[in-house]
Amino acid sequence: MEQSKEMVQIAFSALEEKKGENITVIDITDVSVLADYFIIASGANPSQTQAMADNAEEKLGKAGFECRQIEGYDSANWILLDYKDIIIHVFCREDRLFYDLERIWRDGKTIVDIKDL
Repeated sequence: MEQSKEMVQIAFSALEEKKGENITVIDITDVSVLADYFIIASGANPSQTQAMADNAEEKLGKAGFECRQIEGYDSANWILLDYKDIIIHVFCREDRLFYDLERIWRDGKTIVDIKDL
């Protein structure tokens, strides 16, 4: 779990560096075996969402964490980066509203301040 928290902090920072919007962290440990945390962020356009995903992958890679799978990179409307313990979702604004993962995963615990991890 400590490793997951470290990964969340690195990914959160990386998304912030590329001006990610409305970055949300949801603790799903009690509601799913998929991962410990979801990180959901928005970008203004496909170029920004790709830059956000690239930066998160680079920073996590430098810290020794390997991405198991990346989905949606080419279309860049919804990019998913699977790190096993954390899953990063980077959306274009409209797609984030449409899929509304926060509502679907509302049984998880939204982390208001990542310092509280």
